[in-house]
Amino acid sequence: MAAQTLLHLRPALRPARSFLPALRSMSIKVGDELPNVDLYEETPAHTVNTRDLCAGRKVLMFAVPGAFTPGCSKTHLPGYINNADSIKAKGIQEIACVAVNDPFVMAAWGETKKVGDKIRMLADTSGEFTKAVGLDQDLAVLGGLRSKRYSMLVDDGRVVQLNVEPDGKGLSCSLAENTLSKL
Repeated sequence: MAAQTLLHLRPALRPARSFLPALRSMSIKVGDELPNVDLYEETPAHTVNTRDLCAGRKVLMFAVPGAFTPGCSKTHLPGYINNADSIKAKGIQEIACVAVNDPFVMAAWGETKKVGDKIRMLADTSGEFTKAVGLDQDLAVLGGLRSKRYSMLVDDGRVVQLNVEPDGKGLSCSLAENTLSKL
């Protein structure tokens, strides 16, 4: 009898379990406030708080699955470097590239690509920001937790535009040229 009671209760537990992962997969959306997370620039000692970065300013953030990866290095980052002046002419005060990498890798990638002062190279070392905005993905081939590829316009801490690649990795809606055309 006790076993029958437990079996009877088990189906009632299933919806609660299946509901929790659905909450986890929700991502930030237009109108949401940016989470308050520290990213790192150049070294682990130089923190850049996301709320402070965007307070009272228009900031264009774009994220890549990984520094030095082919699509990111040949297309995504160079597009933002080449279009930085045009983007800033639209009233954007800062452009930031975010990746789940360490700050030394991000700094070296920025130097290699000659970003200069056009783009801030910000490391999300543990993926805390990426998970907080719900735009994380598991890419085992790149080491596990990585960011989906996206661009996000933030105005005074609120998301006003969000362009997430449909498969998280592609090179279409989040490219600089496509983001610029929507500013």
